[in-house]
Amino acid sequence: AAVFRPRIAPAARPAAPRTPVRATAASPAGEPEKKKSFMESAKSLIPTKTERKKLIPLTIMFFSILFNYTILRDTKDVLVVTAAGAEIIPFLKTYCNLPGAVLFTIMYSNLSNKFSRETLFYICIVPFVMFFALFGFWMYPNISWLHPTEYINSIAAGLPPNFAPPLAIFKNWTFALFYTLAELWGSVVVSLLFWGFANEVTSVQEAKKYYPLFGLLANVALIFSGQYVRIVSDIRRGLPEGVDGWALSLKYLMGMIVVGGAVIIGCYRWMQTKVLTDPTVFTPNQTKKSKTKTKLSFGESAAYLANSAYIRSLAALVICYGMSINIVEVTWKSRLREAFPDPNDYSAFMGAFSTATGCITFGMMIAGRFIFEKFGWGTAALITPTVLGITGILFFGLTLFSTQVAPAIALLGTTPLMAAVFVGAAQNILSKSSKYSLFDPCKEMAYIPLDAEQKSKGKAAVDVIGNPLGKSGGAMIQQILIFSLGSLAASAPYLAAILFGIVILWLARAKSLDKQLG
Repeated sequence: AAVFRPRIAPAARPAAPRTPVRATAASPAGEPEKKKSFMESAKSLIPTKTERKKLIPLTIMFFSILFNYTILRDTKDVLVVTAAGAEIIPFLKTYCNLPGAVLFTIMYSNLSNKFSRETLFYICIVPFVMFFALFGFWMYPNISWLHPTEYINSIAAGLPPNFAPPLAIFKNWTFALFYTLAELWGSVVVSLLFWGFANEVTSVQEAKKYYPLFGLLANVALIFSGQYVRIVSDIRRGLPEGVDGWALSLKYLMGMIVVGGAVIIGCYRWMQTKVLTDPTVFTPNQTKKSKTKTKLSFGESAAYLANSAYIRSLAALVICYGMSINIVEVTWKSRLREAFPDPNDYSAFMGAFSTATGCITFGMMIAGRFIFEKFGWGTAALITPTVLGITGILFFGLTLFSTQVAPAIALLGTTPLMAAVFVGAAQNILSKSSKYSLFDPCKEMAYIPLDAEQKSKGKAAVDVIGNPLGKSGGAMIQQILIFSLGSLAASAPYLAAILFGIVILWLARAKSLDKQLG
């Protein structure tokens, strides 16, 4: 097979002298073009009146979608982890999330051939909102007879304890369904529905100008929704004895999902009737023309990776991130359950966690530009694995050597368990914030030196193989260890060693890619 090297365009030759442009009153001959002042640059970012008519409803839609997503993401973990332990998560990702995504893709493809884009939007989002309302106000209050607890317990009695996590999916099937649909909200409503619509109604010039601001807005939504989750989860403190505080908190959380869903649908409908029908705001020829995307099968992707050291290194970065964050995150959630066994306490902590993630990521996105300009691609690419590796080692160290470090931890006024919880939280926050602000831009920049064919096929290969392996690789490792050893706690030493190996590989591939980029 031919050795793959990125075909980088040669440096441009000096341009031939051009005929001098005739001087004008506005631009006298020989005078350099005047740079814009800070105020002029800031003023240019303010949307015009016609742009505001389009961008304001889009902004409200995006904020509401991500506000809901944070609530759902925090709540799904509270439900499954407090009910069945963090050991259930790898099995949910493999046997619920993956089939759910495949099933939705098939349904969406069929429906898109029968309905208009507007109708398809409503068909997709309304069932989500209806289910979450039904879950909060009817399903959860009736789980005592909806969940086949006694039947599954009788089956579990005749099986080894290692089968407890997969059996817990059937035992808590409404929680598993909630978990799956909450995960699908991110890929369906955020990626497919919103960004598909935004790309349809936004011109290239508007996208370049305002899409980066949407990234900052995402973290603002994370901050506000995290605070809402925390406040609602603390509501039980003022309730009389015997009242199920988590059931009441869940109604407030799912009630806000309904409100957010109504806002999303209202903004979308307003865009359809008031914006897309206004020729001064939207004309179809302003939008970006669709380009044919290179699609490779799994076999073609594997063959392309086999012949391309450069793309293999890039795919390795994606796989290593997915596996390492999954390994640490699930183990951290098992410790979190030990520290906060009550759903309200767990939910309040997750709300504060989401708020902190939004704040840190907001700052990191601003700092990311400085890091790229000052230190370059190589340093920026090494920050995420370094952060994840150091914080991961600290977390597993507190988990594995809790007895030995207990006296030192006691001097700080806490316990090894709480120290592990907070170090694990810091690890997740710093890893995700560096991922959004540094890892993702580094990944996209790595495609720039390639020619059009290599760029298209390389990205397709990474999408087909890198992303799925990164997401499922960590889950499969955890499933094997749980079946072999019985629990995440018993698997911790092996997970720590695997994490260390993944981070070393990640750093090596990042350095190799930096050298190839030159």
